[in-house]
Amino acid sequence: MRIAIFAHSFIADWNHGNAHFLRGIAVELQSRGDEVSLYEPRESWSLGNLIRDYGEGVVESFRQHYPSLSSKRYDLHSLDLHKELEGTDLIIVHEWNDPQLVRKIGEYRSKTASCRALFHDTHHRSVTDPEAMSAFDLSNYDGVLAFGEIIRQIYLRRCWARRVWTWHEAADTRIFSPRQNTQKQGDLVWIGNWGDEERSEELWEFLVGPVKVLRLRCRVHGVRYHEQALKMLQNGGIEYAGWVPNYRVPEVLSQFRVTVHIPRRPYVEALPGIPTIRIFEALSCGIPLVCSPWSDCEKLFREGEDYLIAKSGRQMKDVLNDLLRDDEFALEMAQSGYKAVLERHTCSHRVDELIMICTELGLKTSDIGHRQVR
Repeated sequence: MRIAIFAHSFIADWNHGNAHFLRGIAVELQSRGDEVSLYEPRESWSLGNLIRDYGEGVVESFRQHYPSLSSKRYDLHSLDLHKELEGTDLIIVHEWNDPQLVRKIGEYRSKTASCRALFHDTHHRSVTDPEAMSAFDLSNYDGVLAFGEIIRQIYLRRCWARRVWTWHEAADTRIFSPRQNTQKQGDLVWIGNWGDEERSEELWEFLVGPVKVLRLRCRVHGVRYHEQALKMLQNGGIEYAGWVPNYRVPEVLSQFRVTVHIPRRPYVEALPGIPTIRIFEALSCGIPLVCSPWSDCEKLFREGEDYLIAKSGRQMKDVLNDLLRDDEFALEMAQSGYKAVLERHTCSHRVDELIMICTELGLKTSDIGHRQVR
């Protein structure tokens, strides 16, 4: 099949976690023999910030780590969709795109019977900013790929789309796998962005406080940390190390004994059941994971076996202390989480699901490679 994917950026993952999953999906499709074309706006916010902070070399580094991926950077006003999409079987349009682009692709689909178009939603705006989401004209799309069951229900309830499938994110196991590293540089690492005050209180309770009390050697990677946030980390004795390319995350995780996941408030309060990409990636690297409270109501993982939940800062302190003192317990947790990812949550699994959706939509999928690389 010929597949086109439109996203905010593939090159940059600066405050853009969706790039992680989409890169993995694109590579998996290519490995099965599909022709994949990637499109991103020439002036993307994520890439612009990344180049500003780290220079043009980040583009070449991306190409070295993803040699099969080559995104076409376009200007919306001059983008010729008929020329670019001619002969395309499937178009996937991520939600972080200009509504005008979304509408134009829908119009192209309405005039092209041989292709299908799917909208891909991986954000909490359907709850936190429904007005912005309702601005997308999906009337000519064949359906929506929602990264959680609760978002699927929202689309149907608000009549934003007629057909919606739950399509969770997953780990790109070509990048995310356990790395042997006996030279640990610290006890705990957290990789995540500050992001719009959506978890500032949680970071103090579940990260800074426990680290300070236990006197752990801790490092934080991420972007958009303002001066007050950096002072908070410093107060806890935490090293702040800035942005790390996502393809280097397995190496970073291997340097520490445990990691934590602290979801943004909307995913805890309004969108239960949706794990962000960091959970899949951490478990795929075989590191013990402790989460601040979130509800895995879709039963993607096994709480207490694949990962641990700390319901308070005090409990986070106790759980971290137990893991760091008991190597056998930590290894058991890490192995269980890793096994869960390999069995159910890789990009290969998600491409399998995508093929089934394409079949439902009437696309001829017999030519799609079915070789699965877990």
